[in-house]
Amino acid sequence: MLNIENERKENYVEFLVTMTTQVPEETSQSEIDAVRAREAEHSRGLVADGTLLRLWRPPLKPGEWRTYGLFDAAHGDELETVLAAMPLRIWRTDEVTPLSAHPNDPGRGTVSLLSSSHEYFARLIVTVPEGTAPALADDLFAQEAKRAAELATNGTLLRLWRLPGEGNNLGLWQAENETRLAGVLAALPLAPWLATTTEQLSRHPSDPLTADLPSQT
Repeated sequence: MLNIENERKENYVEFLVTMTTQVPEETSQSEIDAVRAREAEHSRGLVADGTLLRLWRPPLKPGEWRTYGLFDAAHGDELETVLAAMPLRIWRTDEVTPLSAHPNDPGRGTVSLLSSSHEYFARLIVTVPEGTAPALADDLFAQEAKRAAELATNGTLLRLWRLPGEGNNLGLWQAENETRLAGVLAALPLAPWLATTTEQLSRHPSDPLTADLPSQT
């Protein structure tokens, strides 16, 4: 087990960055290797100062080179300065999504990573049906908060954020497999009102929290 330890900087915001790299065809392998080595070294510095929190590989198509990064910054302009200074930025485009605090978030440093589990992003869009009684909605949201706390306690829910847009949320989960996670999401109190999409994440060699864990199968 590996504990998530990284104190949030006061008044800082977390950002999810989708980093897509396209290397020019004429680039030599030795140049690619050199830039990637500089990127890894630079990333270690960002981890040390608390700016880079996590890195993951999303599902990739043949020939794709993409990474998800979780960053901490005071604002978007500061984050852009950080991203622009990364060595791979010469070949990379970045899509930045600001993450807002969610009241059901277990919090950074609360839940442990399990070496036997896989991590997943689940995007959850909540739509309350028109005409729903406020008392019913309040009750279901209270049940959802209680269940989220239970799932954090048993190690299933790692983090929860609000995404831009009405009812949009992003959860970071861990489970033995996608079938197990699907069962967890289907049993949420708000499940009848949820539209859910799930992505399995692979470990990134420069991720500060999983670099020392055994390889996944």
